[in-house]
Amino acid sequence: MQNRVTELFNIQYPIIQAGMIWNSGWRLASAVSNAGGLGLIGAGSMYPEILREHILKCKKATDKPFGVNVPMLYPDIDKIIDIIIEEGVKIVFTSAGNPKTYTSKLKEHGITVVHVVSSVKFALKAQEAGVDAVVAEGFEAGGHNGREETTTFTLIPMVKEQLDIPLIAAGGIATGRGMMAAMVLGADGVQVGSRFVASEEASSHRAFKQMVVDAKEGDTQLTLKELAPVRMLKNKFFESVMQLYTTNPTKEDLIKHLGRARAKHGMFEGDLEEGELEIGQIAGLIHDIKPAAQILKDMIDEFDIAKKEVSDL
Repeated sequence: MQNRVTELFNIQYPIIQAGMIWNSGWRLASAVSNAGGLGLIGAGSMYPEILREHILKCKKATDKPFGVNVPMLYPDIDKIIDIIIEEGVKIVFTSAGNPKTYTSKLKEHGITVVHVVSSVKFALKAQEAGVDAVVAEGFEAGGHNGREETTTFTLIPMVKEQLDIPLIAAGGIATGRGMMAAMVLGADGVQVGSRFVASEEASSHRAFKQMVVDAKEGDTQLTLKELAPVRMLKNKFFESVMQLYTTNPTKEDLIKHLGRARAKHGMFEGDLEEGELEIGQIAGLIHDIKPAAQILKDMIDEFDIAKKEVSDL
């Protein structure tokens, strides 16, 4: 399967594993890359030297292309960027910030740069900043989300209409049929997050993975929009946030209630009650924990079936 995305990253399939905090370590990234997709190390939950360790281990585990996802809302970003350059990483996905900040510097070192956006406006700004491709992420996605609340199936054709560079769809895509639907709407490839959370190689806690598998439609919700909108599973912590909202809290009240390292406690350490459990709406369609390579194979097999069905129509 060759198109603009596979050629851009020199990969077999136009499937990118999202760089999710506390889920996307070197084991997952290398497994996805070895299976023909593009694996991403999630730098958002790593201190700079920890990221360096993951990059070095990923290099040993795969000879295929892999990248690093850099959410720019976290600290030490300058150090993160320097380490990426020092270690010769060839692909970087940036998000949650201005693409102009690092794109030129990265491209000066021969790095392919992709930026994650949630609107047509920001897709165009990313293109103007010189990125090589854009990930357009819909409201269905897990974790930190756009404020526009535009769904993936609305966002993709609107961005496609305006964009010249390759377009990668994200948000609510976990199956081959979802991949086919996104590409029919104009995407050149897909970025998949939640489905890879429920993988053997994801660095998240097994209890969190099982909670994702057990989730049903309606078990996630976007909240904390005054800080950085985040979609998470409904648990004791989520309900406490909803209760706090009944008191008309200030931004400072929300920050205090959120506290520190709550996402780490939930997703990485397995505190299913008080942790922040970030996942997308598509969790309701995820029913098992599998090796990443099997997830990718299942997606491609289903994509091929869906492609034939669409052709028969």
